[in-house]
Amino acid sequence: MEDATPLPAAPSTAPSGWLLTITQLPTEDPASRMRVLRTLESLGAAVMREGVFLLPDTPANRQSLHTLAEYILKVAGSAYLLHVAAVTPAQQDDFKKLFDRSARYENLIKTVESLRVGFGHSDPSAISRVVHKQRREFESIAALDFFPTASRARAQETLAAADAEVRKLLFPAQAPAALAPGEALLGRTWVTRKPLWADRLASAWLIRRFVDPEATLTWLEKTQSLPDNAVSFGFEGAHFANNETRVTYEEMIHRLDLAKNGALVKIGSIVHYLEARGTPVAEAAGVQTLLQGAQRRSTSDAELLAEAEKTFDLLYEAYYQPPKN
Repeated sequence: MEDATPLPAAPSTAPSGWLLTITQLPTEDPASRMRVLRTLESLGAAVMREGVFLLPDTPANRQSLHTLAEYILKVAGSAYLLHVAAVTPAQQDDFKKLFDRSARYENLIKTVESLRVGFGHSDPSAISRVVHKQRREFESIAALDFFPTASRARAQETLAAADAEVRKLLFPAQAPAALAPGEALLGRTWVTRKPLWADRLASAWLIRRFVDPEATLTWLEKTQSLPDNAVSFGFEGAHFANNETRVTYEEMIHRLDLAKNGALVKIGSIVHYLEARGTPVAEAAGVQTLLQGAQRRSTSDAELLAEAEKTFDLLYEAYYQPPKN
């Protein structure tokens, strides 16, 4: 969760009135009709009656509705954009209620707070991904929240608290298990815990490709004990695990003197973002999609690793820069 993207602030320009859009959409062109309706929905417009939509009058909404009106005219419809300034206090309150996002914020709060049940039991990375998803949900709600209420502040505080707690789970203070000085890491059994996701998969790829090509990799359930003489990675108390600032993959390249390889460091930034967020990495979304596809098509952990290795191999080839003579 480090360097988490700041949550959006309330709109900087207060609404100066209301914009009423009256439309007549062509029934013979369902695609255009659907496009108009989806655009109005994305703007957060309230439906007053069929073909009549209301939005607070802000510069952004005004520009968006003018652009939409031009499109409606091009597809043989009609659109009228009216500015409504004079309304009674009762009407003003009724209009504001149409844009009350409190219920959505409260649902988000319940979802985030329900995650506490899994703290200490569920995989921290999985919890982190849910919190990240809820952060994106908050941002989508806030973008259309023209009249913020106390629910918005509570949702923001709940997310911040969850971020802090999940970070403690992802980066525990417990010291890793010690390796003997000069202990050989070739031909060893390497073990981690299920479920497998970006950090554990990338670490396994790193082991096979750069640390121990003859490694035997084993995936353990949470309750299974470690085999004797195994090298562990990717969970609290393992030989290689998250620390205060690095995920397991990054810790491995740091301790095994691989951090001089810029391609491995670049992959590490992607893995870090997928596991713990922080500074966004442009390629992360694509890598996430590929790993999710690998999860769906694989029928075993071995197959999943084989598919994931293809992704990390390609990333490495794309990033690697041969030393200049």
